[in-house]
Amino acid sequence: MQKFYQTFFRERSLYYSTFAIQEQAVKGEWDFSLHPVYCISLLDFRLSYENISKEDYLHKVKLIETNSGKVFNDKLNFVYVEIPKFNKNLDELETNFDKWMYLLTRLEYLERLPEALQSKIFRKVMGIAEILKLEKTDRKAYEESLESRKICAGL
Repeated sequence: MQKFYQTFFRERSLYYSTFAIQEQAVKGEWDFSLHPVYCISLLDFRLSYENISKEDYLHKVKLIETNSGKVFNDKLNFVYVEIPKFNKNLDELETNFDKWMYLLTRLEYLERLPEALQSKIFRKVMGIAEILKLEKTDRKAYEESLESRKICAGL
């Protein structure tokens, strides 16, 4: 999650993603087979518009062969989500991704989950958010009560 705008954020994400590739190296004989690496960036700002759509909030980037436009190598993948660009209303949500985006952009303002988000995963996220917004002393008391329940249950 990147909260504040950074001029060279795309370069920064490229730089950091290369470490995940380098860490796959094996000492000695190695065939250079790699597991795919994904750099997923949730951005609370808009990327600069050079070479990307001004309207889209989801950008999936791979290494491509420029003549054909086909994927050249699928081992390095980037996903950039420009959260401020998401502006769908509740009645416009079509996909699970839309629902996640809606929840991310409005979580701090929701008192309860809307009907469209009534699934197990979203209820769990809302429950975690409710715990995290507790005052420090209340959160500590809640966590201690969980620990005492574990002890009583013999866990």
